[in-house]
Amino acid sequence: MSYTEFLNADPFEAARDAANYIAEETGVDAHDVALVLGSGWGEAAELIGETTATLSASEIPGFTAPSVEGHVGTIRSVLTKEGKRALVLGARTHYYEGKGVRSVVHGVRTAAATGCKTLVLTNGCGGLNEDWTPGTPVLISDHINLTATSPLEGATFVDLTDLYSSRIRGLAREVDSSLDEGVYAQFTGPHYETPAEVQYAKRIGASLVGMSTALEAIAGRHAGMEVFGISLVTNLAAGISPVPLSHEEVLEAGQAAGPRISKLLAGIIAKL
Repeated sequence: MSYTEFLNADPFEAARDAANYIAEETGVDAHDVALVLGSGWGEAAELIGETTATLSASEIPGFTAPSVEGHVGTIRSVLTKEGKRALVLGARTHYYEGKGVRSVVHGVRTAAATGCKTLVLTNGCGGLNEDWTPGTPVLISDHINLTATSPLEGATFVDLTDLYSSRIRGLAREVDSSLDEGVYAQFTGPHYETPAEVQYAKRIGASLVGMSTALEAIAGRHAGMEVFGISLVTNLAAGISPVPLSHEEVLEAGQAAGPRISKLLAGIIAKL
């Protein structure tokens, strides 16, 4: 399926086509949990279990290679130590890439079509709480969608009251009782937020800001999955940070925190 064909196809049929391709190429009929690994979280796949198949995202119907440095362009089938099947999505499409919201959530819909009942979303983000130093993992309790769009089309009404699973947040605290939680605001990007925008986000209830996750979470709920989100604070947000922001800073913070947060995420996955 070409990219043009993907854009014109029914998004759920496209997800089923991708899921069928994954099943055929991996030899795994169904997966249990999907993980979208953002900046800093890539090492977690190695600790979850045994990777039994690795696919290039660009070969899977509807997927494209990532355009962001620090994101891998593969999708893995992992057999966890507990005997479950995890689909690890290293190829994330961001809204700012201009490929449309269908592309942003195609991975989530594909995961659901493979049988996944649980969706784990991770990201690297800016923190509004000065106590959250770079490298701090924070559970997502809710989000604010500032993209002015939705992955749902037409008269599709989905309740988001308890979008981010309190059950899984509880399991996460069994792994690390010090975990804090916050509200994530998704901006469109790719530019970082201005200090005024950060203060706006703070005043409407956000404590984390970034460029992913919210749209994926909505699509995950619509697909019937239990959604869990966790952020890695890679920097203090604009106007709170005393230094200018850079993507290099995000990558460096992710690399430094990688071993700790990967072990944390693997521990959470083991409890699902």
